[in-house]
Amino acid sequence: MTQALQDIAQQTVTGLGYDLVEIERSAGGLLRVTIDLPWTPGREQFVNVDDCEKVTRQLQYALEVEGVEYKRLEVSSPGLDRPLRSEQDFERFAGEVVDVTLRAPVGAAGAGQVAANRKKFRGQLARAENGGWQVVWSDEAPAKPGQRVSRKRQPAPLQVLGFTLDELKEARLAPVVDFKGRKPRQTGES
Repeated sequence: MTQALQDIAQQTVTGLGYDLVEIERSAGGLLRVTIDLPWTPGREQFVNVDDCEKVTRQLQYALEVEGVEYKRLEVSSPGLDRPLRSEQDFERFAGEVVDVTLRAPVGAAGAGQVAANRKKFRGQLARAENGGWQVVWSDEAPAKPGQRVSRKRQPAPLQVLGFTLDELKEARLAPVVDFKGRKPRQTGES
């Protein structure tokens, strides 16, 4: 992807008051742009169809003026599995369940029960004491609906993996769907 295309998309999207999450070119001339509303701590907002339509119209005009070749433009919200790229994204989604893929496998030293060749982890995102980030999870299988769980049974220990943004290949929100309806996010969680 050219820097000129990235700059045009960035200027257009931020000029309309949105954040540019991702831009990608796909086969067949598809240009896919993902936008989000700027984050304000304590207030969660979501991109709607009108937002995408507004950005599409302005982006089509900007790309035409700059002579950028594409066959189809698609503007969308980040979705349930939103990519996390910047420090601000990690701050925004601290406390949420995330999928993290490391660039290199976890080393055997200090890894505890984690397999030495493991690169992918799913757990709750939290700020680490050293200023970096960490994922906290338990390998215990969730109880099935209606299943009795013994009170004497010891829960599986929590596992923690600390990382820096430089060590990440990719991080995304885990697409956890609750069909009972959206629950308000707890403020002050970390």
